[in-house]
Amino acid sequence: MKFTKMHGIGNDYIYVNCFEEHIENPEKVSIKVSDRHFGVGGDGLVLIMPSDKADFRMRMFNADGSEGMMCGNASRCIGKYVYDNGLTDKTDITLETKSGIKKMHLHIENGKAAFVDVDMGEAVLKPAEIPMNYDDDTFISKPITVDGKEWIITAVSMGNPHAVLFTDNIDELDLENIGPSFENHPIFPERVNTEFCEIIDKTTLKMRVWERGSGETWACGTGACATAVAAVLNGYCNRNTEITLKLRGGDLRITYRSNGRVIMCGPAETVFTGEIDV
Repeated sequence: MKFTKMHGIGNDYIYVNCFEEHIENPEKVSIKVSDRHFGVGGDGLVLIMPSDKADFRMRMFNADGSEGMMCGNASRCIGKYVYDNGLTDKTDITLETKSGIKKMHLHIENGKAAFVDVDMGEAVLKPAEIPMNYDDDTFISKPITVDGKEWIITAVSMGNPHAVLFTDNIDELDLENIGPSFENHPIFPERVNTEFCEIIDKTTLKMRVWERGSGETWACGTGACATAVAAVLNGYCNRNTEITLKLRGGDLRITYRSNGRVIMCGPAETVFTGEIDV
């Protein structure tokens, strides 16, 4: 199997061009290639596929083999891949995902895509649609108990479920221990991605993320979007204002518009290409 290793601010996946390759069992392949000791190493596997609804289609699988609904960093990397490898010459493209069709704009530098804007769609706040086992209109700044400790979270879906909490000294948090308990909390029937956010100022947030199926990753595009939305809903930031999310792998710029749509801008980079026997 030919592949390309790419990353969006450290959120790294193995990308396969399914216009040329056919993957029989992507769940098992993702587990194999994601292993950082015995495989290529990454947060999962991303398939770039033909679409009858958009310019391209994405399927993404986490490191544990589970299929994800959406990945913002992977979307940007696909934008770079299809342009840099001549699958399109357009700078405005559409991408079919399991959470709908996303619109992307590519910023070209020296003949290659360097930055990508993604219209991530509208933030979903209704618990039943996130989904959550909770009967109300929203879950904004409400408590849940994790390992005997109460945490205040805001729940947002960006095509996949997120629990955002605001706290101090996030670098000192032991995510390896608390992350799985958040991920598998019974209030989230399909598990959840959890963002731990520290407020820097009205336009700057610092964030760590525990992703369902992958553990702590260096970045999460949908998580950054969910965090920006939660920050606005909790009064820390403003709508229609670009918010810089500082993640372990780098920065993303997020705008939560008045119409409910979320715009993400960030880089995408190719690391290397290769072949592996799967």
